[in-house]
Amino acid sequence: MDEISDLSRLGGSMGEGRARFVTGARSSEAHVLSHIDEHSAIVDADPGRVWHALGEVLGRERLPGRGLVARLLRAQPATRSGDPLLPGSTLPGFTVVRSEPPSELALEGRHRFASYALIFRLGEADGCTTIRAETRATFAGAGGRIYRAVVISARTHALAIRSMLGGVRVTAER
Repeated sequence: MDEISDLSRLGGSMGEGRARFVTGARSSEAHVLSHIDEHSAIVDADPGRVWHALGEVLGRERLPGRGLVARLLRAQPATRSGDPLLPGSTLPGFTVVRSEPPSELALEGRHRFASYALIFRLGEADGCTTIRAETRATFAGAGGRIYRAVVISARTHALAIRSMLGGVRVTAER
């Protein structure tokens, strides 16, 4: 089985919606994470600047209650540690499992209703950088179906990701 750090090497477009086999950062059992969505923003800055802006935005405590929500969901990990651009660092609900500056950052996590990955990819064209955020997840049982309806289907997740990408854009363009 391939680790999440090998997602981009598995062939095909990540946006094709095919399931990928991913091994949890701390587990030996493989599970399948399906493509959920992908959002992007065009930033008037070079990839290095956008990369650092991504780290700054991820490092901020944007939602004061995020740690509490992570604990209520029994998210793994539940706390923040390290530099969000370095492998092994944690954010509430995520572990950095892959970092290839300034082109790709992959986060992975799980909680009582889902296992998930958030993969950021940066690409340069015409003096600007496009930053894409792809979400992959699998949802467990009836609770997972309800969670998916509330967070994914209701577009709550999309709004949060778009807000994050907007924050990266504004930070990088300052």
